[in-house]
Amino acid sequence: MSTATVFEIALAAVVLGLAIWTIAVPDTYSATVGFVAYGLLVALIWVRLDAVDVALTEAAIGGGLGGVMLLGAAARLRGSEVATAGRCSPTVRLSAAILSASTAAMLAFAILLLPNPPPTLAPAAVSNAGATGMANPVTNVLMAFRGMDTMLEKVVLLLAIVGVWSLAADRNWGGRQGPRHEADPKGVLAFLARLLPPAGIVVGIYMLWTGADHPGGAFQGGAVLASMWLLVIMAGLADTPPVSSPRLRLVLVAGPGLFLAVGFGGLCFGAAFLAYPVAIAKPLILGIEVAMTLTIAATLALLLAGAPERSVEP
Repeated sequence: MSTATVFEIALAAVVLGLAIWTIAVPDTYSATVGFVAYGLLVALIWVRLDAVDVALTEAAIGGGLGGVMLLGAAARLRGSEVATAGRCSPTVRLSAAILSASTAAMLAFAILLLPNPPPTLAPAAVSNAGATGMANPVTNVLMAFRGMDTMLEKVVLLLAIVGVWSLAADRNWGGRQGPRHEADPKGVLAFLARLLPPAGIVVGIYMLWTGADHPGGAFQGGAVLASMWLLVIMAGLADTPPVSSPRLRLVLVAGPGLFLAVGFGGLCFGAAFLAYPVAIAKPLILGIEVAMTLTIAATLALLLAGAPERSVEP
């Protein structure tokens, strides 16, 4: 048995044990910490499967932004956690365990029934990859072969932020999201908020740019930029922008808007909706990726900030 095989078996055992512990532990904060660690380990699994793009996304969302959101929720629920602890009956817990095990068994059974080799469109995608000028196969698939899905995903993000904003009280509509954070100006959080964002911004821009030819792209770069922005906000060095800000709304619609404009351009001047002219396919895709990076960064950060809670100061 090779060293790589031993590592993979140990990694799978740790991930499975951590997943069970995250579900079984009664404390919300401990479960959240376990979930963050679980997300980082799953990112390692994706690396072992040579899916580096997916690993970057999992580390940024599952281990980063998702963890921040769950930690915030756990902090808000801590006061009511003691009052609700123990209300779940053994019958409900047993039913949930049986349902989860049955779902896992059915998924495993469905995978075993797949034909060998399984049906795939990979050869067709590879044979036409040169039409976009993008060397990264993941970017090719996301922006060309399933460009409609990618565009609609950004529209879903936009609808999600509208849904969060709609939870605001009428008196706070158009105001700032979340509480005003005030950290110790000489503390560790403020120090990190001054030290990390310059490097984080460079990393986010690099991940966007390298996504044309190597693992990376708009979503990964946008997630890194969102993390840096949230760090600055949590340290109290900056405040969330007013929901009524025209510049903020322009950034939020930039990605889907440009994507939609290019799509209609292909419908008017090309063969079909989102049909990129071969001569300018790469510049168009890179332009969409830049706009989507800004939209993704703003949307993810504002989703974690929550609904508007404060009116705009006069």
